[in-house]
Amino acid sequence: MCGLWVYEMGTSDERRNRKAIVVFKPGGQVIEVEIGTLLSEAAVLAGVPLNLPCGGQGRCGRCRVKIEHGSVSHRGGVRLSTVDREQGWALGCQTVIKGDVVVLIPEQEKIEVEFKPRVVGAERIAIAAEFSGELDPSIRHVYLRIPPPSLADQTSDWDRLRRELVLQHGIQNVSASLSTLRTLSRDLREAEWNVTAVLDMGDPILDPCAHPRLIDLLPGDQTDRCYGVAIDIGTTSNVVYLVDLRSGRVIDRASAYNAQIQVGEDVISRIIFAQKQDGLQRLQRLVIKTLNGLLEELTTRNQIPPRQISKAVVAGNTTMIQLFLELDPRYIREMPFIPTLSQPLPVTAEEVGLAINPQATVDCLPVVGAYVGADITAGVLASGMYDTDALTLFIDVGTNGEIVLGNRDWLITCACSAGPAFEGSGVRHGMRATAGAIEEVWIDARTYEPTCQTIGNLPARGICGSGMIGLLAEMFITGIIDKAGKIRRDLPTPRVRVGDHGGEYVVVWANQSAVGTDIVINEVDIENLLRTKGAIYAGFSVLVRSVGVELADVEQVFIAGAFGQYINIEKAIQIGLLPDMPWDRFHYLGNTSALGAFYALVSRPMRRQVVEIARKMTYLELSADNSFYDQFMSALFLPHTDLTAFPSVIRLLERTGS
Repeated sequence: MCGLWVYEMGTSDERRNRKAIVVFKPGGQVIEVEIGTLLSEAAVLAGVPLNLPCGGQGRCGRCRVKIEHGSVSHRGGVRLSTVDREQGWALGCQTVIKGDVVVLIPEQEKIEVEFKPRVVGAERIAIAAEFSGELDPSIRHVYLRIPPPSLADQTSDWDRLRRELVLQHGIQNVSASLSTLRTLSRDLREAEWNVTAVLDMGDPILDPCAHPRLIDLLPGDQTDRCYGVAIDIGTTSNVVYLVDLRSGRVIDRASAYNAQIQVGEDVISRIIFAQKQDGLQRLQRLVIKTLNGLLEELTTRNQIPPRQISKAVVAGNTTMIQLFLELDPRYIREMPFIPTLSQPLPVTAEEVGLAINPQATVDCLPVVGAYVGADITAGVLASGMYDTDALTLFIDVGTNGEIVLGNRDWLITCACSAGPAFEGSGVRHGMRATAGAIEEVWIDARTYEPTCQTIGNLPARGICGSGMIGLLAEMFITGIIDKAGKIRRDLPTPRVRVGDHGGEYVVVWANQSAVGTDIVINEVDIENLLRTKGAIYAGFSVLVRSVGVELADVEQVFIAGAFGQYINIEKAIQIGLLPDMPWDRFHYLGNTSALGAFYALVSRPMRRQVVEIARKMTYLELSADNSFYDQFMSALFLPHTDLTAFPSVIRLLERTGS
């Protein structure tokens, strides 16, 4: 390969004045690009994995590459040490190609697929249980025995089909797409005029102009099978439920990390990446690739042809919905923060590239605002808080913390930019909740020695979100850190030391870890975690006060989100992430976004209810609320500057003498 590279580099001086050859190691991929191309863009063109967690802004420093030979220049980004630069290290997203170059790409963090055959834990549906509400999907399968044409009856194929739908089933005004009509004559004759018509009946209550639409014609009587999918497009993870629409039963489930993580770990990074050349198209392709991988797994595992999946209902935050539909999200980020659509129009699967029946309806649930999306309207539906008298606080703990307060009479909502710290970003040894991640920590108050529990009971590779909450709480309660998150450096333990980023605490020694280095948490990490927990606490504090109530008045707290179900309530209160109230008021709900999409898929009345929920919600823009900044600053301490709001923590500190 090296010989070939040398030969290609020297073939044309004229070419080399305008273009450059880039060789990627260790894979040996070779690409020719224009001078001035970013190295990260060249990697995309060459099909070389290079993750850009901050969207290519140069903030995270996690797209490090090593320039082994050649001419490049650097735009900036996070500072690399002098030693790193001398050794040839650079940031792929900030490195401009000036001539032929050989670059080494270190092994990238894999965006793994995690197939789960059954829904477990806090998600409130049993996978084998049937939907207990009013089962009324919009999809219908009707069997037709159609009289074939003759010289005495020369009615066109389309009119003949519509006539029999009226005569045999009373279904009128059916429409069809051009692509469906193109195969109509063949489908009818190959089935010998005995067919199952797959129809989306629409919902005349939501749309008085709605009329049935022909999705497909299947040979013979196939009314015993009818499938749909409920999809949650999360910033971090995507989830797909495969559903039997006849029984309202979830057949199977699969989940995977959203491949968009490669080019941005949070919505702001992805919005910024979408403004790059072909950035929006790439983001859409990445999420479709993830979803189609899940669909392939589900259909293969359950031996269901993709063609038999006739509808998809999609939930996700506002940015994820717009990226899924390939709608420019830039104005979500710019004042006054306006999305393209609040109620996305139904599209077909072939329009977005979803690997189900090409004419299947893809129905994205309504959003409330730029930062309160369909994941929250679906979540409120799934939680049932829209139909209770109890004053309820709904918190979706994720990269963009969304909060809803209310009951059956009223709903108010806001979003706080929590950031991806609990997802592992911005924390030196942070990682997602995969095998080897530290998920729980206990620290001996006398010796300051930790005991760690990892996912899979494997040697530690890093610390996931639940582990960070537990670690932060334990370090505070045992006196390793003070209220401001600063590490006490006078403690009699070698685990406390000074590192490159100030004080740090060694959670796992190198010889006990799976990565061969000490796993630590430092003061910069703690500062990032405090900002995340502070934003969430300030968000619901402002929300309750905006309607003239106190946190003590809240009768129940619903914790939603895939990460939320792993939060230790006791330790979350100790760090001031959650309000200090009796534990029995807290309820884990799991992935309410996927669950709400499932409800809307199998029940048109529930789908109407989602629309009503979105209409009922009052959106509070925290950036325009003068009290939010004050509340946020107060919440940047452990557990809070107002200790009287945390009586249980005061009692614990008094007992431990911290």
